[in-house]
Amino acid sequence: MLQYASFVGFIRTILIIMMIWYVVKILSRLFAPYLMRFVVKKAEQKFGQQQNRHKSQQKEGETTINKAPEQTKTSNKNVGEYVDYEDID
Repeated sequence: MLQYASFVGFIRTILIIMMIWYVVKILSRLFAPYLMRFVVKKAEQKFGQQQNRHKSQQKEGETTINKAPEQTKTSNKNVGEYVDYEDID
């Protein structure tokens, strides 16, 4: 059984997609501010928790110095030889 697509079915599908698009667009405009407030509130809570954890680890009046570990620079001498060149006009 072979079914063929009809022009009316194609137009109907396009209209359904457009309606869904506009409904999502309207709903996103309504709920976006609430969603953004929720995201910002969660970010503030995480930032506050990190600050409290950092303050509790370090006592008042105590000085700490964080040093980066020393990295040894190694170069490979077997890369090749240097070729001096001149510009030709």
